[in-house]
Amino acid sequence: MDIDKILEFDQVRNKWKESALTKAAADKIEGITCYLDERKLRKNLQDTTDARNLIEACGMPPLASIDEAKEITARAVREGCLTPEQLERVEKLLTAVRRIKDYLEKGKAYENPLAWYEENLDALSELREEIAAQIRCGEVDDHASRQLQQIRSEMARTREKMNQKAEQAMRAQKECMADQFCTVRNGHICIPVKKDYKWKVKGVTIDQSSTGSTLFIEPLAVAKLQEALQLLELEEENEVSRILYTLSAMVADQAEAIEENIRIIEKLDFIFSKGKLSVEMDAAAPSINTERRIQLKNARHPLMDKDQCVPLQFAIGQEADGVVITGPNTGGKTVAIKTVALNCYLAQCGLHVTCEVAEICMNSSFLCDIGDGQNLTENLSTFSAHIKNVLEIIRDVTPESLVIMDELGSGTDPTEGMGIAVSILEELRQSGCLFLVTTHYPEVKEYADRTERIQNARMEFDKRTLRPTYRMVIGEAGESCAFYIAQTLGMPERMLKTAVRAAYGTHAAETYAAAADCADPHGTDTGKRTRGKAPKIKRAGKKAGAASLSEKFHIGDSVMVLPDKKIGIVCAPVNEKGVLRVQMPHKKIWINHKRVKLHVAAEEMYPEDYDFSIIFESVQNRKIRHDMSRKYTEESILVEDEK
Repeated sequence: MDIDKILEFDQVRNKWKESALTKAAADKIEGITCYLDERKLRKNLQDTTDARNLIEACGMPPLASIDEAKEITARAVREGCLTPEQLERVEKLLTAVRRIKDYLEKGKAYENPLAWYEENLDALSELREEIAAQIRCGEVDDHASRQLQQIRSEMARTREKMNQKAEQAMRAQKECMADQFCTVRNGHICIPVKKDYKWKVKGVTIDQSSTGSTLFIEPLAVAKLQEALQLLELEEENEVSRILYTLSAMVADQAEAIEENIRIIEKLDFIFSKGKLSVEMDAAAPSINTERRIQLKNARHPLMDKDQCVPLQFAIGQEADGVVITGPNTGGKTVAIKTVALNCYLAQCGLHVTCEVAEICMNSSFLCDIGDGQNLTENLSTFSAHIKNVLEIIRDVTPESLVIMDELGSGTDPTEGMGIAVSILEELRQSGCLFLVTTHYPEVKEYADRTERIQNARMEFDKRTLRPTYRMVIGEAGESCAFYIAQTLGMPERMLKTAVRAAYGTHAAETYAAAADCADPHGTDTGKRTRGKAPKIKRAGKKAGAASLSEKFHIGDSVMVLPDKKIGIVCAPVNEKGVLRVQMPHKKIWINHKRVKLHVAAEEMYPEDYDFSIIFESVQNRKIRHDMSRKYTEESILVEDEK
């Protein structure tokens, strides 16, 4: 039984996870379940309240994602050297710690208990300032040390000299150049020399163009400076490594403090995520009891729009342990029981509830049967699925359970379903649990009326507008309003009486009196059936049948002539007399369509627009017909005798 999905807590959980910034907090939210320890539950609810109060007083906390910081710190301890990017992330973590410390320090003015977490955080200002001074934009800064600054300045001067030497060589031998600019190839400053003038330029060939017509040569003067630059680069690399190792050692020395910062920030992120969710849902802190008592004032479903949701008033546990809710379809019964159950579930997960005031008892389990539960793979019908869930609930129920059941006893014969519904209610009553059920059976309402510790409740229905009000009234049984709705919408009195007779017997039908302004507001209901004005069916006549007969065979179709079963080809389609002409070997015959059976359709044997005169006419006739289409001729086409 997936309670999270049935009660739609999974959707609330997804909204809650969006408020978390760290992976640890998100993972904790994903695995959250109801607290069964009263002290832990009260502590978590107080944390949620404190987070909500601090957010309202000081704004949103300046928390940041720190998911990689723990791994980076462990690497500093394990391997000894971090990259500039990793050191920058450590600096961002420490900056976040400083900001959250400042935020919590402000909270102390409001005497908020969460504000004292500030004392468990260490901003490590010296380490943060060292990293910030020496690492910038993912690289070791030029001013990280005096020696590094000198080395990089000398490197810049050497590169400038190399460019000057290369440009001098190009100007001195301008006629040998393939281009006007020097370039860098394989880390060397080169000049582009035409292949034919290679012997005129002194230097080392580094590369050539794709066509081979241009050589990229490093002049000798530049090559000498290149060696000096390589030595400077080695010195730079050594100095950068020294700085990185020094900073990494500082991080490793403070690993314990950094890990404690990470732990506190992850804990605060989880707590503040609950406060953010409370603000988003406009929720309130519930009071918790263990006396099996639930009372909700102006409760609403957490996933419904606050402006469109009708507030729910609900109480159970004092006068009754069970509530049987009745009322019309789409009257809000299912939403009502989900609202009660989901708010109780939220409270027991340490979250605020979407109520103005809420007193909620702790429950050892939430047992629900909502929805039709059909499962084709398990061959479960609606009724089978309900019974399967009910048996699980009866097996697991305890006096500290909260049971929610929708459409009790539905999905089967009404009489038997009613009996099963009453037996389920009696079993739940004897278990001592709290339970809410919805039903349409009048016998179940009567059972609730005469049974101790069970109350009826109804969802209001506005008979004037034919719309539900979605308001619950405890202590009164509801009605389905089916007859009233049908009557108001214009169902004739004779049909209503038939319905009443079928539902409640002959005596009820005889005493039933329909309101004249509802059943027949214009005085037109005579009790007689009137003929409808639906469009008539247009039936096909004989001509349509003849037309379909003419389409039975087409010229070129291969057919079997019965009873001889000889094969021929249709050369004239079926006429109005039902006769067609078939080309047989050496002759053409006329035959009734009933003696002919299609063998192969012409479209399967011949290409589109095939000239069937090749088959049905003699070569002489085809030649004469061809001449007639071009010129005047004395010849005439010979027509075969019809047999």
